[in-house]
Amino acid sequence: MSSFPAPQSCARRSLWLACAFFAVSSMMAVAPASAQQLPDFPDLVEKVGPSVVNIRTTEKRAARNGPEMNEELQDFFRRFGIPIPGQPPGGGGGNRRTPTPEDDEPQQRGVGSGFILSQDGYVMTNAHVVDGSDEVFVTLTDKREFKAKIIGADKRTDVAVVKIETTGLPAVKIGDINRLRVGEWVMAIGSPFGLENTVTAGIVSAKGRDTGDYLPFIQTDVAINPGNSGGPLINMRGEVVGINSQIYSRSGGFMGISFAIPIDEATRVADQLRTSGRVIRGRIGVQIDQVTKEVAESIGLGKPAGALVRSVEPGGPAEKAGLEAGDIITKVDGKTVEKAGDLPRIIGAVKPGAKTIATVFRRGSYKDIAVTVVEFDPPSSKRVADKDKEPKAPSAVLGALGLTVSDLTEAQKRELKLKSGVRVDAAEGAAARAGVREGDVILSIDNTEISSAKQFEAAAAKLDKAKPTSVLVRRAEWVNYFVIRPTR
Repeated sequence: MSSFPAPQSCARRSLWLACAFFAVSSMMAVAPASAQQLPDFPDLVEKVGPSVVNIRTTEKRAARNGPEMNEELQDFFRRFGIPIPGQPPGGGGGNRRTPTPEDDEPQQRGVGSGFILSQDGYVMTNAHVVDGSDEVFVTLTDKREFKAKIIGADKRTDVAVVKIETTGLPAVKIGDINRLRVGEWVMAIGSPFGLENTVTAGIVSAKGRDTGDYLPFIQTDVAINPGNSGGPLINMRGEVVGINSQIYSRSGGFMGISFAIPIDEATRVADQLRTSGRVIRGRIGVQIDQVTKEVAESIGLGKPAGALVRSVEPGGPAEKAGLEAGDIITKVDGKTVEKAGDLPRIIGAVKPGAKTIATVFRRGSYKDIAVTVVEFDPPSSKRVADKDKEPKAPSAVLGALGLTVSDLTEAQKRELKLKSGVRVDAAEGAAARAGVREGDVILSIDNTEISSAKQFEAAAAKLDKAKPTSVLVRRAEWVNYFVIRPTR
């Protein structure tokens, strides 16, 4: 029998039927609404596919040893800096065969992907796709092939721009990376293992993955393999949101994690490459590190944010401005530095010669410092000599912190370019467990600058043994915070 109550009258029967019809109609309406959310990949492929190109590179190579290796595997070895078997490093040694005329002919070096930026033939790809090549060829989806000119390549961001001489090309539409959400569908088109016009799809797994100085990568589960490099990552509106650049792999093939360069970062680089052939970045001359939760709490910063200055380049912009090792940079021109990787990107975007205001957290308070940004160049490799081995008579003995310290000599201060600090002569117990060791220089304790061993002893005596203590330590040319939990 039916579980519904029997209608008692015509009026009740009509009401009952109306309600039942409404309920069934509502349930039936759910299915089409859900089905409409499924992505329409065929239309996207038709829309964006003609803008994706295959990139083939060649180079002239000297005579090689042993049998030929699969080209895609060679490209994989080059990408990750692994020596190619059978080819001696630097071209020297080994049993080289006699060169033949064929050795002077261009040999195919590798394959990759790219996409058309403009109707007049500018194409974006990865720097590693064209790096080291003698010739670059771009093949369109209509099978036309053009010899391309490398306009510029930036290894730091792995972005390159090449140019082919033709017009009327179908350019991609650039998307807004700020609208990209974790979990949304994305699609890739490229040439994995040389298989042209291959389409794969997945979702955005994460945003802002720090795997490089200047790149907060987009992580996806889109199948990316060697040959996909340089191809576009496309959202469901048919817009390019990234350049497929890297994979995480233990075998050389796809394992469920791939990374794409955000298109806003790539576009800024591409614009400079098209204008001047190179990328100009700013720098201030500091080496930085992350701020841990434990350190942030112990020094009163609150939350783990900002970039910890571990060293300041001698004579660099930061030193001239008054930045010190141990400072935590929390903002630059009002832009929040959430993590250490944000700082190089923010400073790198500042025009060299311009002044920028850095907000730093130093010994319990915030301070604004004006720094003049200079053009990026490799930091000095000169290291400060370790002169801390001179014998000294300790003036502060082992206590709750487990430290024995002594005053720095004037010669040591000049050598280390320090105005204050004490040398660690012995580290035991709590200090040793925290990572402090003999030869370190303690610059501050709980945000109090230390100028002498006597001052250190007085400060240590006042510590609350129930709370952890933060000490700012200089080791060689680096500084770092150590959190010591005093013994009771």
